[in-house]
Amino acid sequence: MRLRAGDLEDFYASRLGKAAQFLMLKRLGDLWGDCAGLNLLGMGYARPLLTGFAATSKACISATPHMGKETSWAASDRGISTCLAEEDRLPFADGVFDRIILLHAIEEADSPRAVLREAWRLLAPEGRMLVAVANRKSSWSLIEGTPFGHGRPWTRRQLITYLNDHLLQVTASTTAVHMPPVKYGFFVSGAEAWEKVGQIFAPGLGGVVLVEATKRMYAKPGSGAVAPATSLAARRKGAAQLPRKEAELECVENRRKTRVDPARATRFVGEVEQWEALGP
Repeated sequence: MRLRAGDLEDFYASRLGKAAQFLMLKRLGDLWGDCAGLNLLGMGYARPLLTGFAATSKACISATPHMGKETSWAASDRGISTCLAEEDRLPFADGVFDRIILLHAIEEADSPRAVLREAWRLLAPEGRMLVAVANRKSSWSLIEGTPFGHGRPWTRRQLITYLNDHLLQVTASTTAVHMPPVKYGFFVSGAEAWEKVGQIFAPGLGGVVLVEATKRMYAKPGSGAVAPATSLAARRKGAAQLPRKEAELECVENRRKTRVDPARATRFVGEVEQWEALGP
């Protein structure tokens, strides 16, 4: 069962949630800049990351499934529009978004494949997508008091493989939020220090896995999203045939010979000679 919208909002309003939001936004800002003049879409519960781009982007929309009466944050953030809809059937045209962020989207989704396919449809050909999930190797995935302790956690390798098999080309990956999931004392106040230490000594143990991918217009042969034409072409065998004039003599001699009646052939030749003797 998915977390309620109120629970998600309460977490990101707490000191621990604000620290996690700051660390993820810092990594995302290093990757994408300010996204000035671009169309952004957030899927799942991506408002904590969309807030960093609302002031400069052309359009900033948060699309999320309805999470009960607690969805009071639907119109709370300035510069961010909210769309409550099924996450695999969003009411937008194909390829209209330059950047898409998935946060708390595929861990608890009924069908992660359907969510990613919808994100692929909405992403522009030159667009970039960021998928943020709980890291299976981190202690954050073990604490149920945070949103990252619910649903299915992923390792970075698992997420990269999954995206590559679903018509997405991975271009960058990292982990963030290396601070312990403790909301008291210096654990929260020293979030930046924890992040710097974690990047040096435990770069793969951050609480959140961040993977960037771009839209790929074809399927890899043998992947989980094989196109029918690719699978058929892979099973074809045989060598190309040479033109008849370049074929080997054996191929010509082995052809089936046509049987002709000698008497009928002689009679045909005689009729032709008679017609030629008559002249024009």
